[in-house]
Amino acid sequence: MALLITKKCINCDMCEPECPNEAISMGDSLYVINSDRCTECVGHYETPTCQKVCPIPNTILHDPLHAESEEQLWDKFVLLHHADKI
Repeated sequence: MALLITKKCINCDMCEPECPNEAISMGDSLYVINSDRCTECVGHYETPTCQKVCPIPNTILHDPLHAESEEQLWDKFVLLHHADKI
């Protein structure tokens, strides 16, 4: 399941540079996560780095509209980072 940034976001700029998939960008007023690029850091880290660096608890949550299994997240990681090898 991809992640989403809630309205609790204070635009501190901590999450965007930490995303290994470049899935986080500035939206109209808050940072947003591109669900097509978010793998919850599967393939990179044990836990999502954006959640680890966010100073406001419960600001970056699982997006119920983009439910994905661990296998689907892994497949997305492979396509994002190793498409030239498949």
